[in-house]
Amino acid sequence: MITLQGQIVDIENRRIYKGEVSIAEGKIVAIEEKQHDSEHYIMPGFVDAHIHIESSMLVPSEFARIAVNHGTVATVSDPHEIANVLGIDGVNFMINNGKQTPFKFNFGAPSCVPATAFESAGAVIDSDGVKQLMSNPDIKYLAEMMNYPGVLFDDAEVLKKIAWAKHYDKPVDGHAPGVLGDDITKYISAGISTDHECFTYEEGLEKLQKGMKVLIREGSAAKNFEALIDLLPDYYDNMMFCSDDKHPDDLIIDHINKLCSRAVAKGIDVFKILKAACVNPVKHYNLDVGLLNVGDTADCIIVEDLKDFKVLQTYIDGRLVSENGISKLKSLSFEVLNNFNTNLKNVSDFKVSSNSKRIRVIEALEGQLVTNELIETATIENGNLVSNTETDILKMTVVNRYNDDSPAMAFIKNFGLKQGAIASSVGHDSHNIIAVGVSDEMICKAVNLIIENKGGICAVSDSEDKVVPLPVAGIMSDKDGQTIGNDYANLDAMAKTLGCTLNAPYMTLSFMALLVIPALKLSDKGLFNGKTFEFTSLEVS
Repeated sequence: MITLQGQIVDIENRRIYKGEVSIAEGKIVAIEEKQHDSEHYIMPGFVDAHIHIESSMLVPSEFARIAVNHGTVATVSDPHEIANVLGIDGVNFMINNGKQTPFKFNFGAPSCVPATAFESAGAVIDSDGVKQLMSNPDIKYLAEMMNYPGVLFDDAEVLKKIAWAKHYDKPVDGHAPGVLGDDITKYISAGISTDHECFTYEEGLEKLQKGMKVLIREGSAAKNFEALIDLLPDYYDNMMFCSDDKHPDDLIIDHINKLCSRAVAKGIDVFKILKAACVNPVKHYNLDVGLLNVGDTADCIIVEDLKDFKVLQTYIDGRLVSENGISKLKSLSFEVLNNFNTNLKNVSDFKVSSNSKRIRVIEALEGQLVTNELIETATIENGNLVSNTETDILKMTVVNRYNDDSPAMAFIKNFGLKQGAIASSVGHDSHNIIAVGVSDEMICKAVNLIIENKGGICAVSDSEDKVVPLPVAGIMSDKDGQTIGNDYANLDAMAKTLGCTLNAPYMTLSFMALLVIPALKLSDKGLFNGKTFEFTSLEVS
């Protein structure tokens, strides 16, 4: 029997009282009001309502080792990153690795593998594959339906995937950035219940008013907390917190606990905040996660106060998994899976022959996944379009890592590099190689460093090369979280010494190939207009 003493936070009944929580065989057997000296607070653990574990560059068991330090006891996890590389085998890898550690991962069936027909992925999961996954009790929901045009235009295969989720009575997650009016009404009517892609107050409000649950996302690249948090006081029953994508150095610092602290600082009622952070994900996704009731599994945390939410202890199934910021979970051994099949490139592969005076340029935006389309003056040397560090219009590439094809080329603004290049095989969602640099030579050098390591992130200059290998599917490390977090932080620092001005350059880079987010992106097949959902030309006549 374990007995916890503290001020018990009863979220549902909006009460805080001194008492004891008794735990036996992993479950809460009694909660009693009782006077004692402890001023700490006992409350349900935090749940990240939508995250891609792969974006932490950690396998699930290593992600858990860090997350429990922040009071996170569960995640709602979409494994479509590894699914785009390895298919259903990748999903099963995530499930099986997660099961080996006492943390409550709740995986969904990826709905968009590949994300679109306009890029090369390593696998396909069609409606039959979704049916297979949905029949698995370890799969809790149909993960974000990014192909919103397919929903709006009644694509038969898309509708079959949604139908299988309904057949197994499992929720369907949405992904509809900027979709409003009659289009969002139809999207919701298809059975899609959530959206984590709202980036304005007005967008979030309309979706909430039409019955959707809106997730407030604050990740390493996409940050929508400030835009959406003012909706929480009136719509707390239908909102949740999520990270979506969180890099390892950020995960070491904080998680959902930080969003709660920021919301309290804005004067929002703490019970409404904790409803979104702890209760709503459990109820919406029917998770086997306790909510501090008698008979529940003992998935609870002890925090120092309800202002900063400093976590003193984390319990999962009655087991103490973190204490005073030190994880009690152990690293695990596992088989390394990958899918990488392209040869080293030549500098000439990145040449763009042109005499055009104007070009289309992707404008990357700080803290956003959406981009703008710019028309800018081209810089040409010897008939080749080249980077211009003075105007911050840099050449970028996406290289197919599954086949030996020619690189796709474009230009991007706001990375700010003054020397060298950065590259990554974390390129949502197909995870081809993506790179930005000041010259063809530097881009080629960075791309080849990724190919030589069969996956990773890197920065290169005339004098230095630095790489963090990601051998698991080319998107995750086989190292522990602290190591990869430190290595990533060092690489991030190097990118900034090269001149990069973005807060999270590698996270932003990874989304520049995400075609389902408008307006302009680059796939391994070419420059893509996310608004019209078709390829477009680099040159402007």
